Amino acid sequence: MFQVDQKFPSFSLEVYLPDKDETGRLALKDLAGKWTVLMFYPADFTFVCPTELADLNKLHAEFKKMNAEVVVASTDTVFTHKAWLEVEELLAGFRCVMAADHNGRFSKELGIYDEEKGMAQRATFIVDPEGVLRAVDIVADAIGRSAHDALRKLKALDFVSRNPGKVCPASWEEIGALEPSIKKAGKVYKEFGQNLRVPHTK
Repeated sequence: MFQVDQKFPSFSLEVYLPDKDETGRLALKDLAGKWTVLMFYPADFTFVCPTELADLNKLHAEFKKMNAEVVVASTDTVFTHKAWLEVEELLAGFRCVMAADHNGRFSKELGIYDEEKGMAQRATFIVDPEGVLRAVDIVADAIGRSAHDALRKLKALDFVSRNPGKVCPASWEEIGALEPSIKKAGKVYKEFGQNLRVPHTK
């Protein structure tokens, strides 16, 4: 199982590399020194999944600017990944690494494997350059995730890692940060109110 702010479980998965049209293996140790956005989805050749991957692909360059590797994963094989990209027009030009947890072993270790369906749940993990899990997001199969929100979380996590003692408010978009202090307790509006677009009420 996983726990935020603890070391993320080690893994080694077969991957399909769309930009090279090759297969290989990817381990957590290979990602040392980079942020990792690991996004599990239920299955290839489905309906919500390609919209999520296309959304991620649009922001691929932005994730790269953040020194982040985006890895998408399902319980399909690398061959199914390749075949899916070749026929699904929505995924034309897809550039992210596609991992194959075909036996579901890693999904089970993380506790996100749906035994009844034989698939992984929609789960996103953000792991820092030291291999520590910093964020987790799991949603119902019928709900697609936002790549923009994953990028926003990554930027916030990167900000606080580079600025010890600072914290980011809700919906943080690279503006406004707070250094917690007992003197500011109960006075958050004065620090964040306008940035948060929260009406000032008495």
